[in-house]
Order: sequence, then structure tokens, then C-alpha cells
Amino acid sequence: MMKRPLILLALAAAMLNGCASSPEPRYYTLASRAASTTVPDTQPIWIEVAPVRVPERLNRAQIVVADGSAAGGVKMLDLSRWSAPLPDELRDALSQQLQANLGAVDTYQQGLSEVQPVYRITTEVVRLDAELGQRASASITWTVRRLPDGKVLGGRTVAELPAPGQVDGMVNAYRQIVAATATDISAGIQSLRR
Repeated sequence: MMKRPLILLALAAAMLNGCASSPEPRYYTLASRAASTTVPDTQPIWIEVAPVRVPERLNRAQIVVADGSAAGGVKMLDLSRWSAPLPDELRDALSQQLQANLGAVDTYQQGLSEVQPVYRITTEVVRLDAELGQRASASITWTVRRLPDGKVLGGRTVAELPAPGQVDGMVNAYRQIVAATATDISAGIQSLRR
């Protein structure tokens, strides 16, 4: 007789343990809420922002940060993830910033296959790393190709910013790095327009 209440108690305890949910991941984006696309007074600048190349170790859903070891290791933050694959996050944020800076329209993003872009932008992340609560840094190379003559201008944006707090501070620093890259690319496009 005594065994039945013990079994019921054990089942109830097992059900309660099974109901305890694991923490849900939090998703981050590099898109800036502050950037707004200005409507140009004249014909817009047609650009095409190609997908961003990133090192394979960063090409994952989880945010990757330095593990703080002297050996230069990294760790993946399983509960802190990008809202899209990192190359897409970077491309979309860069496109958003360029459109806002230049009054441009991104033919890649808009799906305007009948419009030929005047400036084709390619970027590659050489280095993108952070130490939580410390800093975020990057080295991003970029090229702008003017069409149809094919004149090319290239550059590199290198930045290291403080990233106070935890993941939120790091993502904010990365947003600032994307904005700085867009500013550099915008200046390159303006020089090719002359």
C-alpha cells in the first residue's frame, strides 16, 4: 500500500523536473534602429552590396568571442545568437548604412534585376573579435567598382572600440564598426563620382 504514494510522488517530482525549461536563446541584429534612408532629391545612386565574406569560424548562428586565454582561443555563446547568418547580418547592416549615407538604392536588396548598379561594393571581414566587457575590434577590406568603366577603389577599415557590459555592449560596438565601414565606403563612392 505504501509503495503507491511513493511512486506517485516520484512521478510528480519527475514531471516537475521535466517542466523546468532551459533558457531561451537571445537574438541580436547589426541593423541600426537609428539609420533612416533619406529620399534623394534627384536620381538615386544605384549600388549593389554583395554578400560579405567572413572567416568560417564566425559563420555560425552563435556569437563567437575570445575566451580570454593567452592561447587566443574562442568560445561560442550558445544563448546569444545572430538573427540571421553573420554574412547576411553584415551585408544588410552595411547596405542600410550606405543607403542612409548616400540616398542610394541597393539593387541587390531590392531585387531590381532590370536596373544596373552604378557602384558594386564587395567586403571581406579579415578580423572580427571581441572580449566580453572589454573591447570589440575589426579589420574589414572593401572595394567599390564603378560601372560600366570598371574603375576600382579599395580600402580597409580598422577599428577597436570599448564594449562595456556583456553581449549588448559588444553588439553595439560592432554596429559602430559597420557604420564606420559604411562611412569609409561612402567617401570612396563620392570620390569615384567626381
